[in-house]
Amino acid sequence: METRPSAKASELRQPVFFLPHGAGPCFFMDWNWGPADTWDKTRDFLAGIAETLPAPPTALLVISGHWEEPVFTASTAARPELIFDYSGFPESTYRLTWPAPGNPELAARVVELLRSAGLPATTSSRGYDHGVFIPLKVAFPAAEIPVVTLSLAHSLDPALHLAAGAALAPLRDEGVLIIGSGMSFHNMRGFGQPDTEARSRAFDSWLTHTVKAPAATRKALLEEWSTAPGGRFAHPREEHLIPLMVAAGAAGPDPGIQVLNDAPLHAVISAYRFG
Repeated sequence: METRPSAKASELRQPVFFLPHGAGPCFFMDWNWGPADTWDKTRDFLAGIAETLPAPPTALLVISGHWEEPVFTASTAARPELIFDYSGFPESTYRLTWPAPGNPELAARVVELLRSAGLPATTSSRGYDHGVFIPLKVAFPAAEIPVVTLSLAHSLDPALHLAAGAALAPLRDEGVLIIGSGMSFHNMRGFGQPDTEARSRAFDSWLTHTVKAPAATRKALLEEWSTAPGGRFAHPREEHLIPLMVAAGAAGPDPGIQVLNDAPLHAVISAYRFG
């Protein structure tokens, strides 16, 4: 007999996002490494996310491109500290606050789900790196929703991270908003170069087509992302793309859509939503 989610689960069910977290603390400073409005479009997108959700999330599960461990690692910190893992920015950006609470119980459940799927996982008490607190300070400024952070695995294997996302998908029906935080383009030498826009657009077009594809096709294409047009130009190292794999895995059969397309510093970037 076919079973359907209860009305309560259906009401709680959250989408999944892959978000660009920008450059360092770019949303909280006077940007002077290019036009002053360089990050305005991305910031405005982040600020509007909450109003697009079906209900306030019970918690956020964030996979940041700035945290790697030998195996998937969930933070059990109840009051995570901010990790100012950027350098060369105005002094004021090292005094930012965002006191969102952690959720040790959810962290334990994340590990349980991963292990049940045969994926090694453990815990730590790590705080929020800037891939977490910078975009979420824009998206959820009240800092009231509990947050659990999850590392990438050092291998950066796309199939492994897609599988991790699939294992975590049940959390969506518990009201947990799963967010992959990275950048769809992350070639530091390419930012600001006039020829980057055309080259980055080739990969962005491929990625958007892939995200919109049926789930099985999407998975197969994402596993081979490095062969895509402009793939290795966009990501000389892929740690900022791999959070998308977790998001896509958690999406299950839900279609993906592009919800932001921007071109800061001549680099084309996108954000995606599933469900």
